Amino acid sequence: MPSMLITGANRGIGLELARQFAAAGWEVIGTARNPDSATELAKVAQVVPLEVTDPQAIDVLVKALDGRPIDVLIANAGIALNLQASAADVTRAEFLKVIRTNTFAPLALARALKPNLLAGQLRLCCAMSSLMSSVSANDWGTQYSYRASKTALNATWSALAAEWAPEGITCTLLRPGMVATDMTNGVGLQVQDSVAGMKAVVEGLSLSDAGRIIGYDGLDVPW
Repeated sequence: MPSMLITGANRGIGLELARQFAAAGWEVIGTARNPDSATELAKVAQVVPLEVTDPQAIDVLVKALDGRPIDVLIANAGIALNLQASAADVTRAEFLKVIRTNTFAPLALARALKPNLLAGQLRLCCAMSSLMSSVSANDWGTQYSYRASKTALNATWSALAAEWAPEGITCTLLRPGMVATDMTNGVGLQVQDSVAGMKAVVEGLSLSDAGRIIGYDGLDVPW
């Protein structure tokens, strides 16, 4: 039975990923900042506590896993703040908070769980990108901190892919599309459809896909 760890799995895309992979026979570990409130996640996955921006919390998670093999890591946890703000309204605190959560946290988690990935069979290390990461596709502005965080994540994951590919770890970015979740105020694709597409992408990944940004529709994302 292949195993998967999903961060931010208590709601939205993360919860649906846990549901669909568990239904397909995967052993799923889902993280939540407050495990006691993750009642829906607990129905399909093992729930473990994690605040992705807290280095001590990551250390606690690593110790709890105790070398347990993980076939697939999906660094799904992320935030978006004040998306419609103009440049004049973006604060330093907000900008750095989004970068810390969306860019550095996935890298910190991936490197901490590298031994677990190496112990697994599939060795897939995924994080969530976005069309908002694309410089070439940005023709309407706004979303300053979110765009920056995801573009930086692209660069980070590209470097990680190059570094880890010789060890057999495939680092790939996923694009869920604009999904109808709390983050988008319910506007966009149905979460089930987005996740079904990403599930198919994950199940088809190989080392030749290292460094790619692949959408739920199977298409590469320009950036």
